[in-house]
Amino acid sequence: MNFNTNQTHPIINNSREYVYYKKYISIHSEDRDMSKYPNSSQFDIELPEDYLNVISVRLSDWSFPANYNTFSPLTTNVDMTFNINKPYNPADYGYSDPLQDAIFQALNSNINNNFTIQISTGFYNPTQMITELTNRFNEVVSIFIADYFNLNGYSSLISQFNSSGQYNQFIIVYNEVAQNIWFGNKSSSFILTNQTSVAKSAMSDSIRCNNPILPDFSNWGLPAYLGLDRTNDTAIEQTNNSARFYYGDVNAGDNGYWLTSDLSGASTYYFAATYKINLMGNAYMYLDIDLLNCIDETCPYTMNNFTQTTNKTNGIVNSSFAKIAVPTTPVSQWFDGNAGPYKLFLPPAERIRRLKIKLRYHNGQIVDFGVFNYSFTIEFELYSPQQLKNYKVFQTQNGVALPPFR
Repeated sequence: MNFNTNQTHPIINNSREYVYYKKYISIHSEDRDMSKYPNSSQFDIELPEDYLNVISVRLSDWSFPANYNTFSPLTTNVDMTFNINKPYNPADYGYSDPLQDAIFQALNSNINNNFTIQISTGFYNPTQMITELTNRFNEVVSIFIADYFNLNGYSSLISQFNSSGQYNQFIIVYNEVAQNIWFGNKSSSFILTNQTSVAKSAMSDSIRCNNPILPDFSNWGLPAYLGLDRTNDTAIEQTNNSARFYYGDVNAGDNGYWLTSDLSGASTYYFAATYKINLMGNAYMYLDIDLLNCIDETCPYTMNNFTQTTNKTNGIVNSSFAKIAVPTTPVSQWFDGNAGPYKLFLPPAERIRRLKIKLRYHNGQIVDFGVFNYSFTIEFELYSPQQLKNYKVFQTQNGVALPPFR
């Protein structure tokens, strides 16, 4: 076989001229492989074509559902503990009642142990939160008392206990002026044991193993959202109506006297949260796209050997592609556009075809959209190489050809 290597066509030199243009790709979370990526906040997706000679990439616009859970096992903020350190004893007031005597015996046997509550997963307003807490506090004590009665020869009192409304001495209210929560008990002293480490469920442990959450000294658990410190808080005895709210009714017609005793001779106890209640959750989320991340990000302070022995930052370089504000509360949909950060390639990236996407919060927790879908648009700035070409364009005026212009 003979090859003719002679040819008369000259080699066309590289003109180093390019056409600059923008290309947009709309990405929908429902278009992912759902069998491989059941969670819409973390998936890979192949683009419709190769994007060649990419100069820069940025987030153009987006639409997300506001159906997030501020409180969930995933964020480890649904548990708190307390104990009753001085239960009401009728005998101290010269009063005898078989049911109240038995309740005292039950609670007195548990003075050194904590009660643990777990609120429901979801999003709360202040009224819903105090109602949830009141019911949870009373319920966990009621369950303990009923079990104690069954095990210690007081089973004959269970029917009376149930008909009296079980244990209902805890009352938790919201001060609408100070915007903080007040914890009260109509007969017994108590301690909010915020220092206690609450054991988490096996399910949430496995979730955190797959998606580790960075330690947080700010939102470290349910007590932090309720305005409490990381120290144990002991209730104080009410004197001279010191727990009264003077701005108006807490419950209709009470004139601010929300904490009153319904047991003979009993003192009332309360504790006011130090800080305002925080029910809003995260204000921002981060969009991570492998190889396109361009935002440096600080990390929550961790009390470890590195931070205590060096003066270096524990932040992350090129941690995220875009930072997205969460401007609304459930249930709604929010839209926005024109993100500032962009990924610049020098020299241009030869080819981009597949993206690995993750939506997370600052502490590393994956955003949970449930079954709701979302969409966003990415803008690519591209160079397209062009051959050097000269064009001559003639104009005529009154039938006379004018000099060409390029």
